[in-house]
Amino acid sequence: MLVHGRPRGGSGRTVVLWIKRLPVVPEGYARRMTDHTQSLLREALSLSEEERADLVAELLISLEGPSLEDAATVEQAWAEELERRARNALAGEAHGQEWSQVRDRVGRALTDG
Repeated sequence: MLVHGRPRGGSGRTVVLWIKRLPVVPEGYARRMTDHTQSLLREALSLSEEERADLVAELLISLEGPSLEDAATVEQAWAEELERRARNALAGEAHGQEWSQVRDRVGRALTDG
């Protein structure tokens, strides 16, 4: 089954997921769900297919961790990356390249696709 969803508050991007549909609920699965969870599931199953797809996309995205669209998250990730690179450079572990080589390589990659 192909699921399309648009995450809230974002770039308008569409998330596309392939999900294998099982013909039956796995043995004991429903018994492990709390009453609250079962109630939410019943309510979610009453939604339209498009609404369910959006809900699934949001739930899956929430499991991936913080959004990269969050400015503070992006800033923290870049700060950590810069610190890691600086430590590598100070320890002599960084293997840089000449700008002309990088420019040529990137130019070829952009032209060749």
